[in-house]
Amino acid sequence: MSLRAYQTAQQRVETPRELEYRLFGQVTRALIEIQDLPRYEIGKRMDAIDWNRRVWSFMASDCMSSTNALPETLRASIISLSLWVSRYSSEVMQKGESVEPLIDVNRSIMQGLASQIETNSPVLQSAE
Repeated sequence: MSLRAYQTAQQRVETPRELEYRLFGQVTRALIEIQDLPRYEIGKRMDAIDWNRRVWSFMASDCMSSTNALPETLRASIISLSLWVSRYSSEVMQKGESVEPLIDVNRSIMQGLASQIETNSPVLQSAE
């Protein structure tokens, strides 16, 4: 099976929450990989931090949409977290702050997504 066919098949069975979980997993892995890099490895550090910032920016933009079905308080929390991620990411790059808080926030989001995936999984529901 070609890579393109596999990706198409994967997209058909992956729920939006699973897609979000996978994306957060990938960007969090990138942050973990740069965690112990020296400051002079600025290119790798900036790529991972910028990717994380863009993911959060997209999430905030999506939460601002009137078509977003999430509860308003959750949407506001995600927007607030996105603003914090943006500010803190600048501190990581400019002042050498630890990337660990960004990793922790992403892991918390992944835990929430994982619990939703488990609750809404058709496979798990049919097994009950």
